[in-house]
Amino acid sequence: MFRKLVKYVLIIACLVVFFYVNNNWLTVSNHTIQSSEIPTSFDGYRIVQVSDLHDATFGANQHRLVKKIQQTKPDTIVITGDIIDSNRYNLQNSLDLIDQIVKIADVYYVTGNHEVATNDVDRIKEELTDRGVRVLSNETLKLERSGEAISLTGIEDPLMGEVASQMIADSRVPSDAFTVLLAHRPEDFQAYVDAGIDVTFSGHAHGGQFRIPGMGGLVAPGQGYFPKYTAGIHEQDQKKLVVSRGLGNSIIPIRLFNLPEIVVVTLKSN
Repeated sequence: MFRKLVKYVLIIACLVVFFYVNNNWLTVSNHTIQSSEIPTSFDGYRIVQVSDLHDATFGANQHRLVKKIQQTKPDTIVITGDIIDSNRYNLQNSLDLIDQIVKIADVYYVTGNHEVATNDVDRIKEELTDRGVRVLSNETLKLERSGEAISLTGIEDPLMGEVASQMIADSRVPSDAFTVLLAHRPEDFQAYVDAGIDVTFSGHAHGGQFRIPGMGGLVAPGQGYFPKYTAGIHEQDQKKLVVSRGLGNSIIPIRLFNLPEIVVVTLKSN
């Protein structure tokens, strides 16, 4: 009887550790994007993507997450939506992260569907702006370095009432520069390709939530079962989509074989 009890305790302990690691062990995924359109002054430029925090906590005052981001040595940090979760809305938890990472590099942000679903999106944007984050709402700006520039566009989540193609058109994306887009939803990749965007950063899919080794994600919002765009870099017509697996969870409270992820993209000029 005692041996059976010990066995069950060990099994439970192993499961607890397994689920804790799957949902709390921060990873960094490194990618390189090379193009003749990238100005030489941006060769080696490092863009760090943070996505889908969903009010998750990584250490007291988010210190583990901040340290991990700091170690990547970013030139720019981009946040592709859902820093909060509409089901357990706690903005301060996210602002604890923002207060620290704005001291590391310039931070750019676009909304996700959960910010919109809170009906508090204006306040969220205001709090981020007050802390030095550049909130992009269907607009384009230039990132300049040594007299050269690349284009950075950010669009709202479609829950705001517009389709991706129209929001990109409204953002006045230039045709004569290397273009980077921040857009929460990867399932709209075709619209990004049609708009001529060179590189799009997205999240939303949570890595497919449960990843099947050798196959990929199981389910994602907007894509259904066995979704195509859940992680990594995808390419079509020489246009690229970078999909973050994200950091937190929402309706489904656990991840399996899908560690929380920070994405690092290094630009290389041919």
